[in-house]
Amino acid sequence: MNKANKGFNLIELMIAMVIVGILASIMLPSYRQYVTESRRSEGVAMLLNVMQQQERYYTETLRYSADLADLGFDTASPVESENGTYQIQAAQCLSEPLERCVQLTAVAQGEQAADGDMTLNSRGVRTPQSHWL
Repeated sequence: MNKANKGFNLIELMIAMVIVGILASIMLPSYRQYVTESRRSEGVAMLLNVMQQQERYYTETLRYSADLADLGFDTASPVESENGTYQIQAAQCLSEPLERCVQLTAVAQGEQAADGDMTLNSRGVRTPQSHWL
């Protein structure tokens, strides 16, 4: 009267849990990096958009503006990216007056803050380089 065992025994269940745990520990950091990079691309796109508006403003007035409302944005400063991951601020470059050079900074917000801020100036200098690749 041998009955066939149906179901899992404790060892099989433990092995399955260990395998799932190992896979999760490998995949979770990759997923977090992917999310960080996708949010970063939102900040880059917003910086490029604001810089395009700065250049358009420059062609009309022969100067840049630290007031983003001059460029057609709803608020003076900071302007938020689409999902609120970055706030864009404008200021003069360190070595030149605002009439000749503007520097935009994307200040990371919330979970993205650990990734750091990004800058773009009207001379084309982008920092940090690793965020712009």
